[in-house]
Amino acid sequence: MSVITGDSIEMEKPDWLTQMETVLEVLNEGVIVVSERQHILFANTRFLEMTGISEKELTRFDASQFYSSQEWDFLGQQKDAAFRTGRNRYNFVLPRNGGGRLPVIVSTRTIQNSGAKFRIATFTDISEQVRVEEELRSANEKLQKRQMEIEEDLRLAARIQNSLAPRPLVWNTMSVDAFYHPVHSIGGDFALVNSLDQDHLSLLVCDVSGHGIGSALVANRIYSETTAHMCSGMPFLDMFGQLNRFLIEDIAGSGMYVTLAAARIDVQRRSMVFAGAGHPPAMVARRGREPLLLESRSMILGALPDAVDATTNQEVHLQPDDRIVLYTDGITEVFNSKGEMLGVEGVREIVRRTSSLPAREMKQGILDGVAAWREGPPTDDVSLMLVHVS
Repeated sequence: MSVITGDSIEMEKPDWLTQMETVLEVLNEGVIVVSERQHILFANTRFLEMTGISEKELTRFDASQFYSSQEWDFLGQQKDAAFRTGRNRYNFVLPRNGGGRLPVIVSTRTIQNSGAKFRIATFTDISEQVRVEEELRSANEKLQKRQMEIEEDLRLAARIQNSLAPRPLVWNTMSVDAFYHPVHSIGGDFALVNSLDQDHLSLLVCDVSGHGIGSALVANRIYSETTAHMCSGMPFLDMFGQLNRFLIEDIAGSGMYVTLAAARIDVQRRSMVFAGAGHPPAMVARRGREPLLLESRSMILGALPDAVDATTNQEVHLQPDDRIVLYTDGITEVFNSKGEMLGVEGVREIVRRTSSLPAREMKQGILDGVAAWREGPPTDDVSLMLVHVS
């Protein structure tokens, strides 16, 4: 475009150009032919259409007034490059009648004929491509903004969910410690500790299928339901039945199911009622003995109407220094470098080994044992609750 200088289109054209005009007129690209003195010898109809400038106006058009000084310097650099190499290609804009700008790809080539040099420049309209790129850029900016909003929402949701995790506490003759780690920012595990009165402590660990936002939403809803049931002292059999109906009827079609383990400890009687639904077995660890496994008698909740077993409750007599361990499958379903799963028996051995530690160190000992087995970072939400009976 530095070739558009305002000099008149020369009337004297070389023979080769006269012969080529017919071919140049049918091209889809705009074409101009410039003499060594920067006079425009030819401009095809497509070029005139692209600029909106007539052939007569082209003779008076001064491009230096259209472009900024930086753009004009850029054009000078491209001209010098074309002079050195004989050809050049770059993105730029064509002036349009009325002050518009048409984005184009400019290709130039220098030829020599009868001792004179000529430059042929073609202009390919890329306005549609630029428009699409602008739309994509705008869409990406909106997506990035939305992503930032989602990430901020997730950070807030994670803080709220973490605030629901039980804090270490001492209650009557027992101490309770818990650990929670979602594989994503938020997850589907949660735990509850609730004292109905001075003599009864209720515990629950729940695992909603899947990971991420969907699981977290269902987990928060189940949290509200189970909290209400636990505070009312509802028997586990009834609570499991109501949760199962809620999942099937109120959250139908979600594809979500729930496993959970619940315990209610009677301090005066030193006894514990346990109930599980499709959940990894709870463990009662005693020094020098193999941990007692408390298996789930009911099936996972949310899948079948008759998932809850009438004999779901189990009663266990507690002894001083017993350690009660509740956890989700993020503890058991971990794999080593050989692809071997730790499983319930592997966790049972870790619990047996760590049960000789002081109660305040046992939780971390279990987590360290699981991490030592696992290859790589966790792939599932992890929840662990440890109760020490004094």
